[in-house]
Amino acid sequence: MALDRTFAASTIEMRSIESLRPYAGNARTHSRKQIAQIAESIRRVGFTNPVLISDDDKIVAGHGRVLAARELRLPSVPVVRLSHLSADERRAYVLADNKLALNAGWDRDILAIELQALIDLEFDVTVTGFSLAEIDLILDQTREAATEGPDEADEVPERPAVAVTRSGDLWCLGRHRLLCGDARSDGDVRRLTGSAPVDLIFTDPPYNVPVDGHVSGLGAVRHREFAFASGEMTRAEFTSFLTMTLQNAASVAKDGAIAFVCMDWRHMREVLDAGEAVFTELKNLCVWNKTNGGMGTFYRSKHELVFVFKLGTSMSSRCADTRRARRTSSFSIMGGGLTQRTLTINGAPRRGPRRRPSCYRPAAFRSAALMRSCQPGPSSWK
Repeated sequence: MALDRTFAASTIEMRSIESLRPYAGNARTHSRKQIAQIAESIRRVGFTNPVLISDDDKIVAGHGRVLAARELRLPSVPVVRLSHLSADERRAYVLADNKLALNAGWDRDILAIELQALIDLEFDVTVTGFSLAEIDLILDQTREAATEGPDEADEVPERPAVAVTRSGDLWCLGRHRLLCGDARSDGDVRRLTGSAPVDLIFTDPPYNVPVDGHVSGLGAVRHREFAFASGEMTRAEFTSFLTMTLQNAASVAKDGAIAFVCMDWRHMREVLDAGEAVFTELKNLCVWNKTNGGMGTFYRSKHELVFVFKLGTSMSSRCADTRRARRTSSFSIMGGGLTQRTLTINGAPRRGPRRRPSCYRPAAFRSAALMRSCQPGPSSWK
């Protein structure tokens, strides 16, 4: 291209939206969600990117921005005429304008820094176009990829021959509480939570399958069997076990509390029967899409199910951002806590695969609580 054409399209003018015509050969599609995101961006920072048009007011680049402007009922938008381009060049540029941007990549470290900075400023990060799940994953992956080694304080020591903690010991860890007890005991659960009712329950009960042969790998890593529900219970016994432990958790929860109950596909019936007996409503079924498949000869399960129940009829803990709630999917790829009072039951050490066959990462808990916002308070762990 000749040098004198480089800055040929430099004059910005305002044109009414009604006068602009979309290009019939535009292969780029725009979902309603994306149009809403563009509209929100225009609302927040203004119309900063002019629409590119031909001399006969046909849109060359900026179809999505024009659609968003219509949503905002803007009478006119800034445009730049590409008078220096031929019809063939405009046709090629329609594709190039979209594809060239897609060919770029991301510096994940810088991206994480910028996203975290916006979060620290309490800025609505969804304006960036990234979903909350994507942001959680980016931040979590960046933390794990940090070049500085792991904090020694996070290292889990080898299990001693004689256990230090005894049944009934209650550890107060800042705002958190950890009890060595029995989830079947109503007294243990109440001792853990104290007098304040909880807003949210996240529980990962044993799945009534033996650890050996299901989650122990090929023999290099061996995990201990759970104390209960490790394959020895019948369907009726396991349903009764789940009903008892869930009822104890529900007894210390607020009216309107939400309970997230993890379970494998083999025992969907039992957890649904127990949940129906304890809670008021099944709200949804979430799926944790893991990074690796488990053991198996037919299908290797690469997911975990999280049943979402509601207790009572009161409105659940208020949502700080309804747009965030609407955009939270029930299908999550966990890469990462919690601000309200949360009860976690039947948990196990989460550091490293040698410590537990299915390690829950902090992102799982953060995503579970994503839609709720209460005054900061202690979390109760058991």
